[in-house]
Amino acid sequence: MDLRGKKITIHDMSLRDGMHSIRHQFTLEQMTAMSTAMDEAGVPMIEVTHGDGLGGSSLNYGYGLHTDEEWLDAVVQNMKKAKISALLLPGIGIVKDLQRAVEHGITTVRVATHCTEADCSAQHIKAAVGMKLDTVGFLMMAHMVDEKRLVEEARKMVSYGANCIYATDSAGYLLPDMVASRISALKKEFGNDIELGFHGHNNMSMGVANSLAAIEAGATRIDASLAGFGAGSGNTATEVLVAVCNRMGIETGIDLDKIVDAAEDIALPIMGKPTRISRDSLTLGYAGVYSSFLLFARRAETKYGIDARTLLVELGRRGMIGGQEDMIEDLALEMAKAKGLI
Repeated sequence: MDLRGKKITIHDMSLRDGMHSIRHQFTLEQMTAMSTAMDEAGVPMIEVTHGDGLGGSSLNYGYGLHTDEEWLDAVVQNMKKAKISALLLPGIGIVKDLQRAVEHGITTVRVATHCTEADCSAQHIKAAVGMKLDTVGFLMMAHMVDEKRLVEEARKMVSYGANCIYATDSAGYLLPDMVASRISALKKEFGNDIELGFHGHNNMSMGVANSLAAIEAGATRIDASLAGFGAGSGNTATEVLVAVCNRMGIETGIDLDKIVDAAEDIALPIMGKPTRISRDSLTLGYAGVYSSFLLFARRAETKYGIDARTLLVELGRRGMIGGQEDMIEDLALEMAKAKGLI
């Protein structure tokens, strides 16, 4: 694999995907410290919202310690170079949420749908284009469809105005050849007309390997997070990805020493403990289950006495997708009744 001379944009997820691992309880001071350190290290793009995107603070997904607008204000005012993005899931966030986020300083929005439901993004992508935002179509759980279907769904998002499409490994299920085939199919379809991106989770320890496969196949935007701060076993670790890219001659524009220090000195104390591949998070990747289901399954285990791993395997078998967090408790209740536990 010769990637010398490639140039990529690393998009840091710590302040959005990282929300899942601390139940959306980031303080404003923590947001400021992490974002400032990343900006000083040269991280070009940073995502800031509730873990489930704009409007995600709710009983179903978990209440945030602050509003999206408060988090954005804490970050945007201190940025010297980094651009700020927001995630928006149609059905959770609405166009008014997007408009407020624009007023509070975002320049990029990633409109995320399940990989078979791109048609749900039409209103939001068109609105984002009208607001002159860098507009990304974010196809989640990309392992659940083949390359042909992924291209079909991406084509819809591009027709609405998206200038970048992501293949999103929400479950950490994909292996490098699977990533390469999906990005290659998108590249063959769109050529250089749009950018391509990859978002990975490290549930099978494939974060960096999958990112490299995506880069080789034509992706120029790669998601990562400080110390892997994210749902499940976390995302691809930003500092590790930068180190590997340096070794391979891939240009990121990020200072390695500064980003390593940001991960070690700022992110890790907030996380409380390093991300690791536990039996439950490994199950997420192996069974192809949405990574943010992990804490919900553990809470259900405590409440109903059903092993989280058993719940996750069954959720995978039933094909549950992002946005169906409420079904985790329903399943635990069903299984507890069947076992005579309640």
